[in-house]
Amino acid sequence: MSHTDLIDLTIISVMTLGFFAFLLSEKVHISSIPILIVLGFLFGPVFGLIPNDQGHTIFNYARVLGLVLILYTEGHNLKWSMIKKHIATIGIMATVGMILTAAVSGFLFSYLFNLPFGAGMLFGTVVAATDPATLIPLFKQNKVDENIKTVIVTESIFNDPLAIVLSTLAIAMVAPHADQAHLIENIAQYTSIYPAGVIYFLYVIVSSLALGLGMGVLGYWTIRWLKPGLFPQIFGISIAFGGFLVGEAAQSSGYLVATIIGIVFGNHAILFKKWNEHEGFNKFVDEEMHFNEIISDLASVFIFILFGATVNISVLNETLLKGAIIALGVVFIARPIAALAIVPLKKWNWKEYLFISLEGPRGVVPAALAAIPLNIGFMSHDQTLIYWGEIILSATIMTVLISVLLETLWVKPLSKKLLTPKK
Repeated sequence: MSHTDLIDLTIISVMTLGFFAFLLSEKVHISSIPILIVLGFLFGPVFGLIPNDQGHTIFNYARVLGLVLILYTEGHNLKWSMIKKHIATIGIMATVGMILTAAVSGFLFSYLFNLPFGAGMLFGTVVAATDPATLIPLFKQNKVDENIKTVIVTESIFNDPLAIVLSTLAIAMVAPHADQAHLIENIAQYTSIYPAGVIYFLYVIVSSLALGLGMGVLGYWTIRWLKPGLFPQIFGISIAFGGFLVGEAAQSSGYLVATIIGIVFGNHAILFKKWNEHEGFNKFVDEEMHFNEIISDLASVFIFILFGATVNISVLNETLLKGAIIALGVVFIARPIAALAIVPLKKWNWKEYLFISLEGPRGVVPAALAAIPLNIGFMSHDQTLIYWGEIILSATIMTVLISVLLETLWVKPLSKKLLTPKK
């Protein structure tokens, strides 16, 4: 078979497996994510039906393009009224909580695998983000208090792009030769690496917010002016990828820019109220959102199946037990410690704190980031980074699988036990 034929075969295989994964997910009432990963693993390294080279090639594109679409789509679901009500909790969990998760997870990883903390830091930033693609359908299927749901889902949407920024910092400190590290290294010429990291983090957040708001407003007025009623789907995808490219060109976070554009469109009725919002724009966003959700589901299929298909089976066998322990550590140690950051707010009782602590499944972003250290190792012929990268990939698979399985299965009994409806 030619390379093109193998690529076609891989794409067809992934889409077919995705169809059966969603079908099975609906029948057994669990998240599709662990099913997709297991199918990718079985049809990839186990049975060899998804070619490894082609799987890696497509995954490198799917994890970037798919993540942009997913974050842009999820941004539409964030409503300003609920964000404003819980902005302190959301802000703390998406920043301080995420950093604590990365630090604790990184320490556990380094300790169990007897690796330098640099490797642990890479792993910690990879698994720091929670997953809106799992949480949103999960909370649709299971009734959860609206305030708790808003905090957990909104945190996950914001910590996705912020975790990508954090992982870039970790890469810069471990592999300064990597493309992702150039800006941080340039800043570090005028100061040390740690202040450079803080400056970079603040620059990315502020510039991404500014670019996202600017492009969101520009997109709104473009729609009002051109009235592209026949092709909202094309416009939506174009502005999402356009925002990503502008963000990356500015050495900011293209992912965060795309997310902010989605938030602007999702809250257009509030943000543009004084310009007499009309029915045409509402229809535009509704049609665009329906299409975006379909494309996001397709992106998730490619990310998770190829995530499972590209794992090194021998490394997974060697790290299976430790990977499972790490996964349980992320769920039962790192996440609850991170959630302690909201206790000083005195806004949540201990049962609500416990529920927030135990509902933070890892998913799309960890899956998309997990292969980056390994890819950098291959590109730079760095055997140490390749070794770390293979262990990080295997441990991330276990973390995603176990966290999603546990947290989708126990959400119903936990909500009944901990979140008694307020009278």
